[in-house]
Amino acid sequence: MNCKLNHGCKPLKKGKNTANHSDMNSEKYVNDAVTLLQKLIATPSVSREETRAADLMEEELRRYGFKPVREANNVWATAREMDSQKPTLLLNAHIDTVKPVSSWTLNPYHPDLQNDTLYGLGSNDCGGGLVSLLQAFRHLASTEQPYNLIYLATAEEEVTGANGMRRVLPTLPKIDVAIVGEPTGMQPAIAEKGLMVLDVISHGQSGHAARGEGVNAIYEAMDDLNWLCTHKFKKVSPLLGPTLMNVTMINSGTQHNVVPDECHIVVDIRTNEYYENEYVLQYIKSKLKSDVSARSTHLRSSSIPADHPIVARLVEMGKQPYGSPTLSDQSVITFPSLKLGPGESARSHTANEFIRISEIEDAINTYIALLDQQPVI
Repeated sequence: MNCKLNHGCKPLKKGKNTANHSDMNSEKYVNDAVTLLQKLIATPSVSREETRAADLMEEELRRYGFKPVREANNVWATAREMDSQKPTLLLNAHIDTVKPVSSWTLNPYHPDLQNDTLYGLGSNDCGGGLVSLLQAFRHLASTEQPYNLIYLATAEEEVTGANGMRRVLPTLPKIDVAIVGEPTGMQPAIAEKGLMVLDVISHGQSGHAARGEGVNAIYEAMDDLNWLCTHKFKKVSPLLGPTLMNVTMINSGTQHNVVPDECHIVVDIRTNEYYENEYVLQYIKSKLKSDVSARSTHLRSSSIPADHPIVARLVEMGKQPYGSPTLSDQSVITFPSLKLGPGESARSHTANEFIRISEIEDAINTYIALLDQQPVI
């Protein structure tokens, strides 16, 4: 499963966005990244079942001479001894995957390398970012940097689980800024929408449908449904657009001849940075006559200032900041962060998911150029 034998990847080419590292090391970084990603694809790591993948990450960090720390299935390491006089940069990506959809025509757990393309579950989301950041971390750790550096591989990102980022964050040193390696086409996502899921329940009274008895809970819900479908939140973000509400599930009734006494509606809400989830919840409660409850409110919208040094450096490199509609571990991070990783978000959670080797090569190149000896904090 050696990258060099399988696809003949070439050394990174030097240019204005390339750090000054040798072609020999560059080729080895890409080879090692692809080899590890092939192993990870072959190791099923659906959310909450990531133990073997975490073992792989721990072994790889030890092989490079680091001293990894394990918290459940989260694995992290520092590049050097922490210096209290320096700010701290976190490089993060997740090791878990969603379950494979039924429309895969390839084996999702077989790393299928065809020329420049590596197929496999988790290759794009977010194995490419995971292994690219690791190689960048490896390179950056070889010399003194103007910041402390931590690499973190997290579990349970796809389910925002309690044993993922939320569990490991309290064990880490103080972080000043983070790069999250989600697939963004190596363009910086400097804002991300939050998520809140609501359960809306209307109540009626059961009765026999033939006699028109009872109070139909579906009819009782109709005004609320109409409000949910038509209401527009006023504050629109230049990066993230409007806060969106979508009714995604409706369930009511037990059989055709019984007037239903309850109607359950599920609402998916994607908040921009102008609206706290708690505010949106209370606002919706004040507008509906149905009972409203949130499954959680902690998955918040996140952003990093457009004039932050790391964003300014990316713009200097020709990158274009944008806002991301999809959720990541950023939703539970309390310090500034941005998403920057190889691959494309549209490939995530799809059949025959893939990453290109050239994308991994470019990601390693870009991370090093962005960070090596750069005052990005």
